[in-house]
This record gives sequence, structure tokens and C-alpha cells, in this order.
Amino acid sequence: MQFPHGAARAIAIAAALTVGGALPVAHAAQPAKISQAELSDAALVKTLPGFSNGYAEVNGTRLHYVEGGKGEPLVLLPGWPETWWAFHKVMPELSKHYRVIALDLRGMGGSAKPAGGYDKKNMAKDVYELLKQKGYDKAHIAGHDIGAQVAWSYAANYPQATSKLVMLDVPHPDQGLYSWPILPGVGTFNEKIDERAPFVWWFAFHQVKGLPEKLLAGRVHLEQEWFFTYLLKDEAALSAKDRAVYANAYNTADAIRAGNAWYQAFPQDIVDEKEYKKLEMPVLGIAGPGYGWLSSTLAAKASNARTIRLENSGHFVQEEAPADTAKHIIDFLK
Repeated sequence: MQFPHGAARAIAIAAALTVGGALPVAHAAQPAKISQAELSDAALVKTLPGFSNGYAEVNGTRLHYVEGGKGEPLVLLPGWPETWWAFHKVMPELSKHYRVIALDLRGMGGSAKPAGGYDKKNMAKDVYELLKQKGYDKAHIAGHDIGAQVAWSYAANYPQATSKLVMLDVPHPDQGLYSWPILPGVGTFNEKIDERAPFVWWFAFHQVKGLPEKLLAGRVHLEQEWFFTYLLKDEAALSAKDRAVYANAYNTADAIRAGNAWYQAFPQDIVDEKEYKKLEMPVLGIAGPGYGWLSSTLAAKASNARTIRLENSGHFVQEEAPADTAKHIIDFLK
């Protein structure tokens, strides 16, 4: 039986995970040998002058964040399978204009990984309580991937506390997800995403409870490397160190469970989204392959929105096109 190249890679991943082997392709190489000390938040933040680590007890959990700069608060919310480090290329420029607060979401990186609370409405409450604790009544909110979904929920539930909203490549889950195909169209699933017919099989894989942790704990780089290959236009945009940071952050069963819980909450997120009013604050979308999905959603659900397509970027816009992304954000927030 012949499979499209992307399908063959997915099957190879499953086989490697099952037997404990490694994929016979360069993309699945072991993460760079970097010490745990070098991958710690303490070490990473030292590479960003003017920034510091912080922790807060909010909404029944503990959040880790990295903060620096002066001016109005600008919250940065990362997505799967990354951490606050996803914004490290844009944080220095943004901090020249704003007080930047890059969070690890509930279940991510240096933040706690509680048993529940992973619906985006509750995660938005995490962010809201953090900002209130820090004395901010209003902030700019920007998010990527899962973080964009939390950002949208924040703006929908706390419009009075949202100055402007930035969505990076992904909108909030809605009823439309139920119509997405379980199988790819003929010839559409290859090594790189076809944005006309994306096949996001991991949305379904992450619904499964218990099994992904058993398959991936200790070798989560296998899934991550496939994902980065599929969604990056420029694979060099993520360095060996970047990849090691993300593999280290998700390599335990507990971290995998927590990250998958963001996806398992999608059905509840869809229920919650039906109650949200149209957003009235200014909204900017910045997108790579998610342009069609993001732009159509923003046009329908926000009164004052526009979406910019970055032709030179894949899904990880803040890492693949950091200069353009930072400039668009700064120009918009002005």
C-alpha cells in the first residue's frame, strides 16, 4: 500500500514510539546535548538583559512568567509545544515600548500542572488574576496557537481589561472544528502543511487520555520534530537549543498530560465560545499557514479587526519572522 509522504512519516513515528526506536530521518535526531542547567528558566532569562523570572499563585494554581521593559503591560501567551521561550526573539524589541510579561500557561514549562482547569475560559482567568495581582487594570494581550485561544477568551470575558488583542496564526475553537476531516484528502498530506487542506491529526491524538504519555514520555522530541517539520517554513528558525528547551519542557508524562489537556478542553471551549459577544476592541491577526482560518474568524467575530499574512513564515511567526512580527505588533499597539 502506498501512502502520501506525510502519512508515511506519521506511521513511522507511531512505529518508532511503539518499539522504542528512532525515526530513520534527520528530523528525528536526538535533541542537542545541552545540560539541564542551560535549559533552566534561570539560565534562559540571563540571555535576555532586563528580564527576570517571576511566579504567582492565582486561581488555584502557580504560574511562571518572565517580565521586563517599561510602559503599558503587554502579555505574551505561547502555545503547544512551546513555552514562554517562544517569544524570546521579539521580547527585547517589544520591551523598548511595553512592560512585557511572557507567561507559561497553566500546565506549561515552569508553571504548575494541576489535574484540571484547562478550558480556555479558566486559563484566561489565570491571566486576569495575575494582572490584577500585579496591579494592572488593563493590558494588551497577544497569544500564539493555544495561547491565542486563551488570549481570545481573555478579551471575550474581560473586555474592560483588554486594551488591544493580537492573535498569532490560530483563532479560538468554535463549532467549525467538528466538521474537520478525520482523513486527509488524496495527495494533500505531505511533509509540509498544505494550508488549503491542513491535516491536524494531533488535535484528535491529544484527545486520548493516558496513552500519549506512555508513548512519548522520555522521547517527546519525536512528535515535536515531526510537528516542527510540518509547520515550519524555515526549519533553521528553531535552533538546536530552542528544540532542546521545548523537548525538555514536555518530556515527562505529567507535562504531556497537561499539554494534551488544552486540546481535551476544546469541546468545552466551543460551548463557551457560543456565549461570547462580538469583540469590540481593536484586534490584529498575524498569520502564516493559518491565515485563512484566522482572517475569516476575526472578520466574523470582531468589529475592528484585520489580519496580516506573513508570506515568509510558517506557523511559528514570532520565531520565523521575529522582526516583522514585532514591528506589526508595535505599530498596531501604538
